[in-house]
Amino acid sequence: MFTVYVLQDKDNKLYKGVTGNIQRRLSEHLKGKTKTTRQMVNIKIVYTEEYETFDLARKREVYLKTAAGRRFLKKKGL
Repeated sequence: MFTVYVLQDKDNKLYKGVTGNIQRRLSEHLKGKTKTTRQMVNIKIVYTEEYETFDLARKREVYLKTAAGRRFLKKKGL
């Protein structure tokens, strides 16, 4: 099982990612092990989706990074 997730920081900046272990990945983000989120403060998970395969999860992650995906997240209140 793979999770597509969206993180949000105190400035409402979003980070989209995919992982096979959401708890481990969030821990890595919080410990500053990810260059992109290292400068983000008060990170929290605000959205997740589960997929059976990595390929499906990766396609969804890529979609969320597009303009259409950003509109989708905006409709979700993010």
